[in-house]
Amino acid sequence: MTIALIGDNRPRLYWGVTAAQCLGGIPVPLYQDAVAEEWVFVFQNAEIAFAIAEDQEQVDKLLDIMPRCPQLKHIYYDDPRGLRRYDQPEILGYDKLVELGREFDRANPDFFLAEVEKGRPEDMAALFYTSGTTGNPKGVVHSNKNLITTGRMAAEIEGITADENVLAFLPMAWIGQNMFSYTQAMICGFCVNCPESSDTVMTDLREIGPSYFLAPPSVFERLLTQVTIRMEDASWLKRQMYKYFMGVAHRVGGKILDGKEPVGVGERLLYKIGDLCVYGPLRNVLGMTRIRITYTGGEAIGPDLFRFYRSIGVNLKQLYGATETSVFVCVQPDGQVKSDTVGKAVGSVEIKIAESGEILIKSPGLFNEYYKNPQATAEAKDPEGWFRTGDAGFFDADDHLKILDRAKDVGKLNDGTLFAPKYIENKLKFFPYIREAVAFGQGRDMCCVFVNIDFECIANWAERRNIAYSGYTDLGSRPETYELIRECIEQVNRDLAADAKLAGSQIHRFLILHKELDPDDGEITRTRKVRRGYIGEKYGTLVDALYSGKSESFIETQVRFEDGRTGMVSANLRIMDVKIASPDAAKQAA
Repeated sequence: MTIALIGDNRPRLYWGVTAAQCLGGIPVPLYQDAVAEEWVFVFQNAEIAFAIAEDQEQVDKLLDIMPRCPQLKHIYYDDPRGLRRYDQPEILGYDKLVELGREFDRANPDFFLAEVEKGRPEDMAALFYTSGTTGNPKGVVHSNKNLITTGRMAAEIEGITADENVLAFLPMAWIGQNMFSYTQAMICGFCVNCPESSDTVMTDLREIGPSYFLAPPSVFERLLTQVTIRMEDASWLKRQMYKYFMGVAHRVGGKILDGKEPVGVGERLLYKIGDLCVYGPLRNVLGMTRIRITYTGGEAIGPDLFRFYRSIGVNLKQLYGATETSVFVCVQPDGQVKSDTVGKAVGSVEIKIAESGEILIKSPGLFNEYYKNPQATAEAKDPEGWFRTGDAGFFDADDHLKILDRAKDVGKLNDGTLFAPKYIENKLKFFPYIREAVAFGQGRDMCCVFVNIDFECIANWAERRNIAYSGYTDLGSRPETYELIRECIEQVNRDLAADAKLAGSQIHRFLILHKELDPDDGEITRTRKVRRGYIGEKYGTLVDALYSGKSESFIETQVRFEDGRTGMVSANLRIMDVKIASPDAAKQAA
């Protein structure tokens, strides 16, 4: 029996996961912001018969796909608003379901514990579907043993106890959320808090003050962007104090946190004053006053961003894992934290690098199989049990793992230069002004990129400079915005020029897209991974314009709105050339 769980983080949805597992069912959490069409394959593949939905929006989408998903017979909803006039026999409120359960329990008092006793470590605990970057998603099968062993191993390494406080705000469909806010909570017994709504997460973060925290780099970027905007609007005295003490923090904050390198008495005193006047209030604004351990993973995090949080006393560490590995593969040990690695293998996890440069993993948390997909399982696992991650990387001198790019994406330019698009995209996204980037260059003479601006950040930047704009498309097309992004790209080129292997893959030309890349339009996944191949095909006209030497190109694109309607967005996009850095210029910049 499979049961879908769809909605924002809500206690009743987590209880639904627990109830299904107690009775031998298989919970299948799905992304609540997905359009109904994206669920069809999963419902058909997993033969989902039951679904617990948060509200009317999710119920409507389930009713829409029900004719194509014949196994789906029962839909239960948590929030009754807007559902009073729904009279379909398949729909039932959560409260009514609980009432029926209590009646059944009174009539069958031994049933529940008898079902629990039937559970075994090898039983399927949950089914997590991958984001489907290149095709249909794959159902990752994890057993109770996979999840419990990995969760306990990670908890013991980090000293996680029942005293921790966690904010469950990431999508339930992501296995990282399941591990941190469900599996480890069951193992350790700590408190899990659900935000009031998706719009109040940052406020709830400050009110709750979690001690144990996981978020992708984009969350840390947004938090810092908010701080930066507030400081730019602050008084001259506050700006100067912030600037001075952040300078102190950058010099000694990381050293004090790691407790390894010696720090002079004078610097320590300045840091304590800074902690009283700046860092402490800043951690409070960020909701990190009580943070003991915080992880970031899923994408690379910018070194400046990483350094900022650690310098103000937040123990931010990088985590590496995958849906197939129950999350934990590598973690940075305390006192051995680096901005350019993901740390060392956790516990009994084994890692080796194939001749091709691909990272291979053996782990007690390694998935059993891809659901109903033996071919994909055989391609992912070799006969000796090594999992092919698809990531390319290497070990540094301290046995820390460094991730370069997706192995299949690492290619070459026409002159033989190494081309790692994700590596370049991540370096661009380290700048607060750049939300997304898409790099092209495989089999071509040079590297060119599409850029999505961070609207909130650049809007604030533009308003302080009295630059008028009417919306995203207009702001992105402004000459001042292009100059700002060009400066960011030229900084990336200087960084690339300093690396002999990547110097030839510097960015030559770019354009700012007229719309934000959107999962509803198929351009990125629900976990915000760029579908580079699809984007290259969809915007083929723009790609051709980048490589043909044109200075502008017209584009018209269909977009999907939140209510399901579609419309057209068009624009005449400017294309700008970028200065290529020499190795000498890179050395001078360093």
